[in-house]
Amino acid sequence: MEDNRAGWGTIALTALPAAVWGSTYAVTQLWLPPDRPLFAATLRALPVGLLMLLWLRRLPRGDWWWRSLVLGSLNIGFFYALLFFSAYRLPSGLGATLVATAPMVTMAVAWILLGDRPGRISLAASVVGLFGVGLLVLQNGLDRPLDALGLGAGLLAVVLSSCGFVLTKKWTPPVGVVTATSWQLVAGGAVLVPIALVVEGAPPALDLPAVGALAYLGLIGSGLAYVLWFRGLTLLGPTAASIIGLVNPVVGVLLGVALLGETFGPVHLVAMVLIVPSVLAAQQPVRDRLARATRPRPRPTRVAAEPHLSQAR
Repeated sequence: MEDNRAGWGTIALTALPAAVWGSTYAVTQLWLPPDRPLFAATLRALPVGLLMLLWLRRLPRGDWWWRSLVLGSLNIGFFYALLFFSAYRLPSGLGATLVATAPMVTMAVAWILLGDRPGRISLAASVVGLFGVGLLVLQNGLDRPLDALGLGAGLLAVVLSSCGFVLTKKWTPPVGVVTATSWQLVAGGAVLVPIALVVEGAPPALDLPAVGALAYLGLIGSGLAYVLWFRGLTLLGPTAASIIGLVNPVVGVLLGVALLGETFGPVHLVAMVLIVPSVLAAQQPVRDRLARATRPRPRPTRVAAEPHLSQAR
């Protein structure tokens, strides 16, 4: 019982970042300056990373200088840039669903880099969840023409972040998760600064809603979310954590309906009915219960009757 409670607590905390990330698309379209994905990505990562680094006062050592640069670029810098690019060009629900293809990609990368073959339940949960994602993409694709560049950017973001998630598991940081997160946020944001200046020019003027949106995406969507997410990657593994990421499209679709006036129909409902159980089925407490429920019960052994005393004599 105690292990299950701990497991469910970790699962819930790992699902929180996925839910927060599902709000990125609606927040971007509502409050951020238009067509500035690199600027938005940089400000989402670098300021909060510098604040965390100043508070912790601990720099990488040895190989962790270049490893932080690699992980920060994959998990945060390039991922954020591509994510914001797709968020500007795609409906909220569709943008969030693209990120939800990560479980299949992550399982493939984990198999290649770690030799971690996916279990049957995890693979089945990913397939069912991906089918639900496909329904959402199809439904949202019928609402308006699909933007090929937005779709490509979203899919590339998934591939890069999946590689980063697996490498995060492979290269176990020698420090706590908060410190390692600060290194990656600074590295990811710093990589984007020269690219943003060359491609987009000087930063745009920000109104109060844009400042509030960037503060939310930076403090909650980056600082807190990545600390919880990297903790989940360490405790649950990249496959189980990535399947929890399927919470992302559910939140993205619901916020798109509530804030952006996007449509919600029966296909969305069926997709969510497929996605949510898939997330649960891939988690260790549920898998343990399924294993116990399907385990064949041993047949009772028949004990030979002892001979009667008169016969024994």
